[in-house]
Amino acid sequence: MVFAAALVIPALLATAAFAAPSRDIRMANRLARRRAGGAHQGRPIDKIGVAGANATGTPEYSTNWSGVVYNEPQGTFTSVTGTFVVPTPQVPDDSSSSGGDGSYSASAWVGIDGDSCSNAILQTGVDFTVDDSGDVSYDAWYEWYPDYAYDFSGIDISAGDTITVTVTASSTTKGKAIIENVSSGQTVTKSLTSSSALCEQDAEWIVEDYEEGSSLVPLANFGSVTFTDATAATSSGPLGPSGANVIDLKQNNVVYTSVETTSDGVTISYV
Repeated sequence: MVFAAALVIPALLATAAFAAPSRDIRMANRLARRRAGGAHQGRPIDKIGVAGANATGTPEYSTNWSGVVYNEPQGTFTSVTGTFVVPTPQVPDDSSSSGGDGSYSASAWVGIDGDSCSNAILQTGVDFTVDDSGDVSYDAWYEWYPDYAYDFSGIDISAGDTITVTVTASSTTKGKAIIENVSSGQTVTKSLTSSSALCEQDAEWIVEDYEEGSSLVPLANFGSVTFTDATAATSSGPLGPSGANVIDLKQNNVVYTSVETTSDGVTISYV
């Protein structure tokens, strides 16, 4: 019996040793995919119907975006900015549809175009990811759609950090993405050019269920994201979110978000 126990205990320890790193392996694989590019792909809004006129405060629905969007004449918007506190994502109560790596994500960003103009989007933001063991990670990124997102280096993101995100279009094919971690003092900037021209007619503050591998990632319970000091620059002066169209995220007939606006802010809540 002692001999048998001596054999069993090492076997159990070996099993635990192999099982424990699996979360680390999944995380390492995800980070490797991001570094190689293509692991985050934003896309234009996918509307699935209008619940009512936005003038009455009734939101539109989308499968991938939630937040607020302006639709104005071409050439209206040259910059969009907003500040938010990084949330701590959680595994949703209905976690039966996790990804192959057992993770759930969402992304908070500001951008120009992607709604009434869908051929290009200039955007920057932060992804927040939680795996089925509760481990959380964050990625700061920039993107000029239809190209995929690229991660910034030189900036660290943690839950509770105050982040300011800004995109600026100097022309329809040139622009800049800026992310500042107000809490740590780190700032990263990327100058961008693209053959896919912006229309400069949409401005938005969004939480997105983005794509990875040509399909939407399983949506994390992100709690809430509140953009403050949110403005979109135009030739006639800045616009705040309160006049923009409200978008709620809806999938498989389930509405996952609720949006509230003020003169200079918008809150997107997971419900």
